[in-house]
Amino acid sequence: MRKITLSNGKTVEVECLSCALTSGLIVPDGGVMLETQHFHAHQDVAYPIKGLVILASKRHIKCFDELTEEEKLDYITILSKIRQAQRNVLGIEYVYYFYNEDTTHHFHTWMVPRYDWMYDFGRSVESVRPVLLHARNEMNNSENRQEVMEAIKALTDELNK
Repeated sequence: MRKITLSNGKTVEVECLSCALTSGLIVPDGGVMLETQHFHAHQDVAYPIKGLVILASKRHIKCFDELTEEEKLDYITILSKIRQAQRNVLGIEYVYYFYNEDTTHHFHTWMVPRYDWMYDFGRSVESVRPVLLHARNEMNNSENRQEVMEAIKALTDELNK
């Protein structure tokens, strides 16, 4: 079991955060943005950045090459749909995509929006960790959390039209 502190300050103890989220054991702030037979999209539960979406496989796998053909089609379709919603609803011009196979969770992709304030930390992949920590430590206030919740609702509404 691992202890994980969520952006809302709550600490949860789970074997796999992805399994807990995709099964509904833990409900992310704002709920599920989009769900299909194979995937689950939600606001990242650790970092309060509006539009930071996690697309997680419901099946407990680690690697992209473990996806079935049906899952691959579902994945790219949903990823594209979320990206279009980020642009259309939140005005997000650029996104960094991350997926790593040595995660303690299971297969998931981070869709990290790039806002102007983030460029103070740099313009490369190396800037992402400081950006995330800044959001967790400096932006975890009621005003920003409200903006994140409004973004979740706007994305959810757009994705479920």
